[in-house]
Amino acid sequence: MMQLIHEIKEKVLNGEKITFEEAMKLISIEEGDMESLEALYAGANEIRKKFAGNRADLCTIMNAKSGKCSEDCKYCAQSGHYHTGIQEYDLVDYEQVIERAKEMEREGAHRFSLVTSGRGVDGEEFEKLLEMYHRLRKETRLKICASHGIISYEQAMKLKEAGVSMYHHNVETSRDYYGEICTTHAYEDRIDTIRNVQRAGMELCCGGIIGMGESVEDRVKMAFEISQLGVKSIPINILNPIPGTPLGDLETLSPIEALKTMALYRFVIPDCYIRYAGGRMILGELQNIGFRAGVNAALVGNYLTTIGSKIEDDINMVRCEGFEL
Repeated sequence: MMQLIHEIKEKVLNGEKITFEEAMKLISIEEGDMESLEALYAGANEIRKKFAGNRADLCTIMNAKSGKCSEDCKYCAQSGHYHTGIQEYDLVDYEQVIERAKEMEREGAHRFSLVTSGRGVDGEEFEKLLEMYHRLRKETRLKICASHGIISYEQAMKLKEAGVSMYHHNVETSRDYYGEICTTHAYEDRIDTIRNVQRAGMELCCGGIIGMGESVEDRVKMAFEISQLGVKSIPINILNPIPGTPLGDLETLSPIEALKTMALYRFVIPDCYIRYAGGRMILGELQNIGFRAGVNAALVGNYLTTIGSKIEDDINMVRCEGFEL
């Protein structure tokens, strides 16, 4: 296995593409094979250094509208189809937004995103969001991101004009497994939004969730599908099973399985930001290993419906691993 890891790493470092079969061999390393795992992590780190440099990117999000979502995504606490006991509220006002944005800016975040529940936004609600983004661009130095579900090309253009530089829209899982996760909209609806964002000239943040009952093969398929989309910011979430959702009783993915997946994504997509996202707290004291295994970005602070980590702690961890901010 050590020789195979070395050969695949050298192939990627020389600018060649890893094959699906090679990726499957890498992600199939046994959890007890620590020598091979260390080689995999080190290889991913070497690839990261060559193709993505030594800079880390820290972003933060604000749950700007919570709950009552019409979609039935089986992992989501905000779906109106399930009873999870989360706090529900309509779109927040700008005073709350700018207070949170300024706080995140002071604490060292680089990006700030508003996230709203629901299939998408339109009408008066969309106009309010555009006004918020106009003001955030003027009143902070943060790069402004957005995550508002399925959007049209026209909406994407308006968001860009309002100051949004990056739009977040995950594929969530592989195309083949998607029907097991959501039935109220199709995988292709997500791809349409991704194309609309790219056509409008915004950067795209697009990843998914691992640990939703998918196969290892599905995780690898998602990596190759994201690679084909030309994405440069890839958040990898680890499912935090929420009681009341259809996936609420799943066993949490093991830390080693999560780290293997992140390292594998670096082999598949050498030049992107691979971003720690929701659920990384399951890694516990192993979180720093991700930054030695291809990870070079993180969603910091609290998440949508779960608690994250302190930004100061994340900054210290990233710097201790030799990254520049």
